[in-house]
Amino acid sequence: MTAPVLLVLGAGPGVGLSVARLFAADGFATVLACRLAADAEPLAEQLRRQGFEADGVGVDLSDSADVAEVVTGVGERHGRIDVLHFNPSVFRQADPLQLSVSELIQDFIVGAAALLPAVQAARPFLVEGARVLVTGSAAADKPWQQAASLGVQKAAVRNLVTSVDATLAPAGIRAVAVQINGVLGEGAFTRDRVAEALHAAATRPAEGWTPHVAYDG
Repeated sequence: MTAPVLLVLGAGPGVGLSVARLFAADGFATVLACRLAADAEPLAEQLRRQGFEADGVGVDLSDSADVAEVVTGVGERHGRIDVLHFNPSVFRQADPLQLSVSELIQDFIVGAAALLPAVQAARPFLVEGARVLVTGSAAADKPWQQAASLGVQKAAVRNLVTSVDATLAPAGIRAVAVQINGVLGEGAFTRDRVAEALHAAATRPAEGWTPHVAYDG
């Protein structure tokens, strides 16, 4: 039996890396996917220096074919994907009078719609007990008008998680979006505290499962 596998899409040196470290400590092999492999590999190297199994890969979340190819590749190499962590968001400082339709759509694709090809490609490698984990934000309910596209991304991906969870639940696979109701890096919202909340949400018992969890600090 191979080790369970965590794949982080939209990994970075903050929450994504911290989540990977927690799952690595649980015995998971981790794969961190950034826009460029050159950015992902140093993150994976940090985990390897701590004695964990980790790889870094590049993925263009704006390209559904590339998302599918990368996720499928991870599944084929490891034979399984146990936790798919969808972590991206696009911060674009533009209010509704400045934001163009094309910019909104571009941001929406990366921050929300890319979850679809990711889950579709991962499905053959998800078995009973697998989880889809999504990093949410208070912007879903209380958007800052100066970054209007972020609220759209987070509201949309939260909604999508509800459908993903209902679709996968009969196979014993569950999805959850964790809404971070605070400013990252401040007080109880350090990357490690937020990562702990995400990890806890994904590793809950299936009994009484809910597709949405709030982290209030």
